[in-house]
Amino acid sequence: MKRIIILLLIAFSMFSCKNEAKQAEENVVVKPTEMEQNLNKYVSVKLTADISVLTENEQKMLPILIDAANKMNDLFWYEAYGDCDALLNEIKDVNTKKYVKINYGPWDRLNGNTPFIDGIGEKPAGANFYPKDMTKEEFDTAQMKDKSSIYNFVRRDENGKLFTIPYHEKFKHEVAEVSELLLEASKLAADTGLKKYLELRAAALLNDEYQKSDLAWMDMKTNTLDIVIGPIETYEDQLFGNKAAHEGYVLIKDQAWSKRLAKFSAYLPELQKNLPVDAAYKKETPGTDSDLNAYDVVFYAGDCNSGSKTIAINLPNDEEVQLAKGTRRLQLKNAMQAKFDKILLPISNVLIDESQRKHITFDAFFANTMFHEVAHGLGIKNTINNTGTVRESLKEHASALEEGKADILGLYMIQQLQAKGELKEDIKDNMVTFMAGIFRSVRFGASSAHGKANMIRFNFFKEKGAFTRNDDGTFKVNFDKMEDAMKDLSNLILTLQGNGDYDGVAALVADKGVITSSLQADLDRLSAANIPVDVVFEQGKKVLGL
Repeated sequence: MKRIIILLLIAFSMFSCKNEAKQAEENVVVKPTEMEQNLNKYVSVKLTADISVLTENEQKMLPILIDAANKMNDLFWYEAYGDCDALLNEIKDVNTKKYVKINYGPWDRLNGNTPFIDGIGEKPAGANFYPKDMTKEEFDTAQMKDKSSIYNFVRRDENGKLFTIPYHEKFKHEVAEVSELLLEASKLAADTGLKKYLELRAAALLNDEYQKSDLAWMDMKTNTLDIVIGPIETYEDQLFGNKAAHEGYVLIKDQAWSKRLAKFSAYLPELQKNLPVDAAYKKETPGTDSDLNAYDVVFYAGDCNSGSKTIAINLPNDEEVQLAKGTRRLQLKNAMQAKFDKILLPISNVLIDESQRKHITFDAFFANTMFHEVAHGLGIKNTINNTGTVRESLKEHASALEEGKADILGLYMIQQLQAKGELKEDIKDNMVTFMAGIFRSVRFGASSAHGKANMIRFNFFKEKGAFTRNDDGTFKVNFDKMEDAMKDLSNLILTLQGNGDYDGVAALVADKGVITSSLQADLDRLSAANIPVDVVFEQGKKVLGL
């Protein structure tokens, strides 16, 4: 009996040890690798839409337009990095390869373009638009054909002399394929405006003369399908802010939402007159043909798909088209909803004062984003001292300042329209949601024009007392002081733009376009709470069931 008891005790002891070992094993937390942490900055979102609203011909057009947009990926890869196949073939780690694809290169767009692959140096400020060893001074003094064009590369000949090569020559075979696809889609288009635009855009890709197609795009009013395609934004060129990068969006218009938004463009001339700046800086009259529409986006490619994703579009960028026709503002409703649900709301639960979280609403987020795009049409496109366009004068700082202008004037417009009784929402909703939005966008980093604009605004607002930081690490908006700060920052930005004051903007960026250690500590809390910085898309024909 004694022997049996001893054996039972030994067996129980062994069983207990195994249980403790198993429990210990279960309690071990496997720390994610650095690359897994990088991938966790993004949350995957399926990009879908109700395609039953499309006609039979439109449903046939949709996959053709997606194929055309998809070809922008290869062109942007070359502009951002160079030979993408050579880079990807050298990488064995699956997660690293995924992250390279998200960033269209080996530099982390959410971390100031820091290289994340051993042996890779700093990203050239001019990306692959210019020779990597070219200086600004060399460019300024060089004699080249169309050197200021936004549609060409700068290269060296065998003697080291700089020359230019137009996009349509460098990408001759690629743009020919895209052109054919757009023409194929145009043959299915019943909407005359869309048909004309697709035909003109197909021709523009072959010669880099985009103004006619931009004007045709502005004239489209009744289309349901849409595509934005070609070399468009100049964010990737951080040397001069001049060379346009290729991208593509495929979109389905939400006709009901668009009808609700249509009336606001008519207020632009009146809002321009009331801007909080001297008359000389608002002498231009914005076009009133501007469209304000809501869309579901079903495909992103190229520049717009790299790093942080766009949730609204304001185009064309051509200053002559803007003055003649205005712009079209496209609100990407499904992408916007995804960012609100998966990023903005979780951020507000960590960083916004509990008493003000009731003011975080999707309607306010939508309005803030929408009027950001409308506000691009306000202010001035040409300097008041005849030194050229604002974009030309401010060079690599132009994009960040323009995004900052649109952010702050968008909030100003909401305040003005609410005072007129044209918007029924509580301005407090817009202000608190705007504050939470600063934390969302500042995480895009200094390599993003939007990220830099939000850094400037955060530090400016802090200086003006527009918010306070509580002892528990949450932030509370001071509504009256934020309204004053809105006007002061609007005045500063509009004046800098109108004067074409490159040195003044450079000083502003150097002083306020930074993340302080205190702000970084708060942003680190968001990462610790596993709140993603941005989204990546599951997208394409299969996702849409095509």
